[in-house]
Amino acid sequence: MAGHSKWANIKHRKSAQDSKRGREFTKVVKDIMVAAKIGGPDPDANPRLRLAIAKAKAVSLPRDNLERAIAKGAGTLEGQNMEEVRYEGYGPGGVAIIIESLTDNRNRTAAEVRFAFTKRGQTLGSSGTATHSFNRVGQVTVAAEGTDEDELMMAAMDHGGTDLLEDYDAEDDADVFMVTCEVSDLEGLREGLEGAGFAVSGYGLHWVPTVTVPLEGDDAEKILDLIDTLEELDDVQEVYANHDLSDEELERISGS
Repeated sequence: MAGHSKWANIKHRKSAQDSKRGREFTKVVKDIMVAAKIGGPDPDANPRLRLAIAKAKAVSLPRDNLERAIAKGAGTLEGQNMEEVRYEGYGPGGVAIIIESLTDNRNRTAAEVRFAFTKRGQTLGSSGTATHSFNRVGQVTVAAEGTDEDELMMAAMDHGGTDLLEDYDAEDDADVFMVTCEVSDLEGLREGLEGAGFAVSGYGLHWVPTVTVPLEGDDAEKILDLIDTLEELDDVQEVYANHDLSDEELERISGS
């Protein structure tokens, strides 16, 4: 099992705080609805819903909104019919990009995502365009603060973990450990780490790059701009890209 990985899922937020919170509410509500639709309204029997509720509480989603989202997803309250849709394409420098969304209107979401690409002279492709540059894995996130890395690594290995990544979560402004595993081992890994006393702050299926593309200069700035724009779309839940920016390049961009 590897100790650390250099790749990072870089998050940049440029909008005002109120706008950011509104987008967070929209995304967690959609996540709750889909989780309830797929696994039912009981969080004790639906791990995905349990995690979605935890994320909703973390951003202070009002209780009424949370309960209404569960009811809509479970079909006990009239609401939107949400579905998961994935888009793929290429950005500056040939960076592969995967966009995961939750939407009640495929045409609207596709048009918004396509516009973000074409406006910047980039290409939105068909299914399979970018996924060959990534592996689909399970991932369990544990807060780094107060966590012994060696103990976490040993526990992860005992419960199906295949790699341990150290990263910075810009959304929570905290360092984290991300333990990866085979997709089929995700629930067992989560339960094993929680049972061993580790504070699991998130888990789910993610795309991890198998190859990365070093970028600098204009291309580095353009990829961050494209990712920012995609993440600001209401229907977009996650954006994955296989770019690699040096610390020096990030500092240059942040200071510009």
